[in-house]
Amino acid sequence: MNRPSRTIVEGTDRAAARAMYKAAGYTDEDMRKPMIGIANTWTEIGPCNFHLRHLAEFVKQGVREAGGTPLEYNTITVSDGITMGSEGMKTSLVSREVIADSIELVARGHMLDGVVAMTGCDKTTPGAILALGRLDVPSVVFYGGSIMPGRHNGRDLTIQDVFEAMGAHSKGTITTDELQAIEDAACPGAGSCGGQFTANTMATAVELLGLAKMGSGSIPATDPAKQDMAVEIGRLAVDLVRRDLRPRQIVTRASIENAIASIATTGGSTNGVLHFLAIAHEYGIELSLDDFQEISQRTPLMVSMKPGGLFVASDLHQAGGMPLVASRLLARGCLHADCITVTGRSIGEEAALAVETPGQQVVRPVDKPIKLSGGLVVLRGNLAPDGCVVKLAGHERAQHSGPAKVFEREEDVLPAVHNGSIVAGDVVVIRYEGPVGGPGMREMLHVTGAIMGAGLGESVALITDGRFSGATRGLMLGHVAPEAAVGGPVALLRDGDRITIDTATRSLSVALSDEELAQRHQAWRAPAPRYTTGVMAKYAKLVSSASQGAVTG
Repeated sequence: MNRPSRTIVEGTDRAAARAMYKAAGYTDEDMRKPMIGIANTWTEIGPCNFHLRHLAEFVKQGVREAGGTPLEYNTITVSDGITMGSEGMKTSLVSREVIADSIELVARGHMLDGVVAMTGCDKTTPGAILALGRLDVPSVVFYGGSIMPGRHNGRDLTIQDVFEAMGAHSKGTITTDELQAIEDAACPGAGSCGGQFTANTMATAVELLGLAKMGSGSIPATDPAKQDMAVEIGRLAVDLVRRDLRPRQIVTRASIENAIASIATTGGSTNGVLHFLAIAHEYGIELSLDDFQEISQRTPLMVSMKPGGLFVASDLHQAGGMPLVASRLLARGCLHADCITVTGRSIGEEAALAVETPGQQVVRPVDKPIKLSGGLVVLRGNLAPDGCVVKLAGHERAQHSGPAKVFEREEDVLPAVHNGSIVAGDVVVIRYEGPVGGPGMREMLHVTGAIMGAGLGESVALITDGRFSGATRGLMLGHVAPEAAVGGPVALLRDGDRITIDTATRSLSVALSDEELAQRHQAWRAPAPRYTTGVMAKYAKLVSSASQGAVTG
């Protein structure tokens, strides 16, 4: 076996290192075995990663059973759901880089032989994928699983329902007691948000990418089968070291296309675009926004998942999970079947093992998709020369034209929704929320939930250089590039400018001449940075455009 850890623990000149390991409870025998890092994103802040500390014990059991030595270490996570709608939400995308850096630094510094990356909330899975590409030691991603749906008045609930109920309450259409009842019921325990929001989008994509064991992620967080799978993952990690199968052998252009197809067919989060641009960059693979459009265009939407569909992650698991989705993609000719996965089997072989639950309604038959193209659409025009992204579930209007209502930050929008300043036909513009301008490119679920809850979802559009939660629905365009903070056209808009969105022609434009835009740009001045010290200021100085994945290196 190729074991980097020997450099750390073997020889008389490494006695001090061994002494330190022994102080932590490891033996000489432990140090002779493959040393497997358990990179855990556990936290007590929020449900998504709350259970990972307990689950790690079962991963470690599997590592030991397979003849390895587990070494658990921790990294950070930021709860998107808790920070949503606040200044704290700016830290979310920044955390992806810190997660990647910290997983890499510990494993690289201690020269670990392999890694199990345990993930949950939104940025932990992409952060782990980035780190594993840098390390390129045998590794596997293990997603902690989804929360079970809440239940209220005979219907399933997710966190999306709470945000929309907040909007309904502000308009007086539900009572304070009803809002409280929805709040109390929506999140019944541990696990990541239940719809095909960003966490589950990335969990399903990483299985199609090949870095996670097929079927491991969709098992709900509190299902006893999750512990059994954790043991299997621990064994698999040691096996990967023995086979010397590395992330850069698994992650290829073809496997990334498989992952993007999984996002398209499940109606996944637009954040998947941002993250896979970053992943491709990290692995040295060419990928552009136009590739997402091309793959989405040829991939049918076949899985009915919230927010655009009817079901949640636990329903998909019961229906047959990601093996069933992979088999549908294979049958439609939308899967590169020969891509290798961590199990050593190809993705086509994994798809062939799918078991479909009779009568399930979550994954549509191959010949009866929800719609013939996937949920991701990339638009360009004089407002987004470098592109922007919208997620279409299949029932949204294709066009919208209306006057701009311009806001310089997210916080200013909610009062406008509540006091009736935003009316049918408007195009809400939220700018200076991009990677540099935020900094950190906040998600806007607080705002989009309020718009939907206020009954404006079918008559108002929204564009921003920020991001959207995977729980966002409606005609909401994000990742507008170039962003306002660097002088992109969105910085030049004024109230009343007529904006036209056409998803059929994939265009986003404002009814202003090139000359008028040039004159406004000449008069434009960049605002002062919102942070001048610390991690946020550092990020703003380093981060690239959203159209390039908002990477920092």
